[in-house]
Amino acid sequence: MTPLEFGQKILAEQPFSVLLGAELTELEIGRAELRLLLKDKHKQQHGFAHGGAVAYLADNALTYAGGSVLSNPITLEMKINYIRPGIGTALIARAEAVSSGKRQAVCECKAYALQEDGEEKLCAAALGTIMARD
Repeated sequence: MTPLEFGQKILAEQPFSVLLGAELTELEIGRAELRLLLKDKHKQQHGFAHGGAVAYLADNALTYAGGSVLSNPITLEMKINYIRPGIGTALIARAEAVSSGKRQAVCECKAYALQEDGEEKLCAAALGTIMARD
């Protein structure tokens, strides 16, 4: 089983991720990418992605990136900056581990709104600390 297949298996075991319809599209040592096709159920009253959907995607991408260099990962903390509304056909979160040790990794993530023409517009940036569970 490849790291991506293993990660997809884990994602399929997360009821909330299944409910939202998230997909793990890339996973390699120190890097991860998740996508979410935007549907009306993911939007807020102004018609763009709800901040919770953007934060969920960033959190999970951070944890996958950290988990690729740690074992049995959980998010210890996360900070997110919303840059612009998530308007488009999908959200894409790309995360990477910028520093890691035996017990924790610091990871950063950029979340993009995918436009119909294929352009990606940055909508959020997040920083998180991922911890290896005992």
